Amino acid sequence: MKVPTIGESITEVTLSQWLVEDGAYINIDEPICEFESDKATLEFPAEAAGKVIYVAAEGDDLEIGALVAKIDTSAAKPAEAPSSTPAPAAEAPAETQKDTPPAAQPTPTPAAQPATASYASGHPSPAAGKILRENAIDPATVKGTGKDGRITKQDAMSAQSAPSPQPQTTASPDPTPSVAFSRNTRKEKMSRMRRTIASRLVAAKNETAMLTTFNEVDLTNIQALRKTYQEKFVEKYGVKLGYMSLFAKACAMALMEYPGVNAQIDGNEVIYHDYADISIAISTPTGLVVPPVHNVESLNFADIEKKIKALAVKAREGKLTLDEMSGGTFTITNGGIFGSMMSTPIINRPQSAILGMHSIMQRPIAVDGEIKIRPMMYLAMSYDHRIIDGSTSVTFLVKVKQLLEDPTTLLMGL
Repeated sequence: MKVPTIGESITEVTLSQWLVEDGAYINIDEPICEFESDKATLEFPAEAAGKVIYVAAEGDDLEIGALVAKIDTSAAKPAEAPSSTPAPAAEAPAETQKDTPPAAQPTPTPAAQPATASYASGHPSPAAGKILRENAIDPATVKGTGKDGRITKQDAMSAQSAPSPQPQTTASPDPTPSVAFSRNTRKEKMSRMRRTIASRLVAAKNETAMLTTFNEVDLTNIQALRKTYQEKFVEKYGVKLGYMSLFAKACAMALMEYPGVNAQIDGNEVIYHDYADISIAISTPTGLVVPPVHNVESLNFADIEKKIKALAVKAREGKLTLDEMSGGTFTITNGGIFGSMMSTPIINRPQSAILGMHSIMQRPIAVDGEIKIRPMMYLAMSYDHRIIDGSTSVTFLVKVKQLLEDPTTLLMGL
């Protein structure tokens, strides 16, 4: 069993978790381990039936084509053992029906067998394991609701909130967490996704001439629009009209007007796109992912909202495919959901620009010579100055501001 080819840009993966025990018998296509790549976590199915022999260990970095495990196809399937144990249990009471204690003793054995029969029982997924480790939760205390009793991310998150009183009773004997002025340290290996994020952020800072331009937008009319039509919008489309779809549509329309912001550098050439694939930054327990919504310029608001919602659910469950993670011509990140008032986002290479949204703050501003309180948001657009001039970046952001402050032009495509 060797590491398969996962994608063109992926040359190495990390064996994040074994799903079967060493020496266990597995069937063909049964997942034996999980690989963590630069973009997603993938299950590795068995190519044949037989006994698994570990070659690599959890946490090992493996190149494409490296040996992961061996399968002994000559090993016999141990299916006869479970069938032989219930047989004497049925014969024993037939011979002596008066003896109830012997009849009660065989009952634990069949109860123990289903636990070993499920290869993933009690094993957390990589995302769930990270949550359990960070909160010092024993996986044995968490009931898995996933396939074959596997602990899913939702199980770990519910255990994180529910069993908070349990860790207090178990942690009380341990002096280390409760000691004042503690100076203990610990080391944890960075996940592959975190390492990839780190390297790409450094590359974006070192290999681009990144600058940031700022502006502010008055969201009074946008909020009035959402308040007026939100109920009808939900009734018709089954999804709420959020800020992200409005911002994505405004950026897509501006990108069509300023194609340089929608372009990217490829060596000594510039690639221009006649479409707007907007990457949406989504925060997950394992790191930040930016799956794109394709052809935003041609989608309506309901379709944009549905696609963003579907990508967000998949991202937080760790089910995004490599195709869903690739592409994108422009990125939007919303730091406002975490309370950020102002920031300078980093370009998502090989793209040339990224828009940062922030918190909506009630602030006094001058409107027609009068001071009024309005819902204001700071906008920050970082761009690669090698391909985007300062004047282009400013006029692009002003166009986005105008579309959002006058939603009529946004709806009419003006």
